[in-house]
Amino acid sequence: MRDILPDLRARCSDGVPFALATVVAVHGSAPRDPGAVLAVDAAGTVVGSVSGGCVEGDVYEVAREVLAGAGPRVVAYGISDDEAFGVGLTCGGTIEILVRAYATAAEREDLAAVLDLIAADLPVAEATVLSGAAETGARLVVRPSGAGPATGTLGSEGLDAAVTDDARGLLAQGHTGIQWYGAHGQRRMQEVAVFVRTYAPPPRMLVFGAIDHAAATARIGSFLGYRVTVCDARPAFATRERFPVADEVVCAWPHDYLEATEVDARTVICVLTHDPKFDVPLLAAALRTPAAYIGVMGSRRTHQDRLARLRAAGVDEAHLARLASPVGLDLGARTPEETAVSIAAEIIQHRWGGTGRPLGELSGTIHHPGGPTGTR
Repeated sequence: MRDILPDLRARCSDGVPFALATVVAVHGSAPRDPGAVLAVDAAGTVVGSVSGGCVEGDVYEVAREVLAGAGPRVVAYGISDDEAFGVGLTCGGTIEILVRAYATAAEREDLAAVLDLIAADLPVAEATVLSGAAETGARLVVRPSGAGPATGTLGSEGLDAAVTDDARGLLAQGHTGIQWYGAHGQRRMQEVAVFVRTYAPPPRMLVFGAIDHAAATARIGSFLGYRVTVCDARPAFATRERFPVADEVVCAWPHDYLEATEVDARTVICVLTHDPKFDVPLLAAALRTPAAYIGVMGSRRTHQDRLARLRAAGVDEAHLARLASPVGLDLGARTPEETAVSIAAEIIQHRWGGTGRPLGELSGTIHHPGGPTGTR
């Protein structure tokens, strides 16, 4: 959704009717994850993608039918060997796509309210009925506890209450997926399929050490969808001019900043200072956080010296084992940009449980099912 957010907001504000196709389920290997969207407006203009091109043509036709009044639909696309170049996925998986229209002003206003929250990086979840004993396309918008009541309805008070509770749990974890309920919200029943799409703020990347490698790492972090902060204690180096793509540039002692800022289980920390007076207190603080990844630059000799200093500072072996040090995958990187790619590759590998080996040496599925669902 975030990749076409400006386009959707413009259509809502301009009063342009459009249909929105959303990937709601993926089975096996597929190009896009649940939550990927494609929009088709009344003029036939297309933005977004649900399959990287494999089934977009057919989804376009379905969207036009839905926009003309056919009603919301869930369509599925799979593949078999003799259909590889027909309407289907050449990668061998199956995807399910919900197509619904935002044809009226009221529908667009409801969606615009959600888009505004996403644009403001405020957490929100959108629950939509896919099938079963409730109206397909019925929609409920859920905010975190204390941020306001749910709006909309899925058709019954019990179903609304159950989905609201579950959506808040999924939102806290940053997960998206299909949930099953009874017609009145009963658990462990499969009468109603509800797709819950969560929009959490972008995960954070904290880059410590305002060096040339940090500039390259900040660029690739921004490209991957992180909210990037660069921090250094030296005023001459921690400047906006040196890090134009960073969302935030902070001049402070790294450990002081880290202890005062928010770190959650999606945050990645890149320590590129390789100076003991910065590294040791910073890493001691970082290892007390729930950060998903803590990568540290330096040679193997520097790494061993750093471990000894951290042990002397009271850090135990279980915490030290969390360090990705020396940082990055072995790509043979030389330049700051190549090193940034190496760091990004290790972050992705850590997130999704990849092996880091060439795909040509492996068999089986290409896309790993593990790891958190993305929010973009």
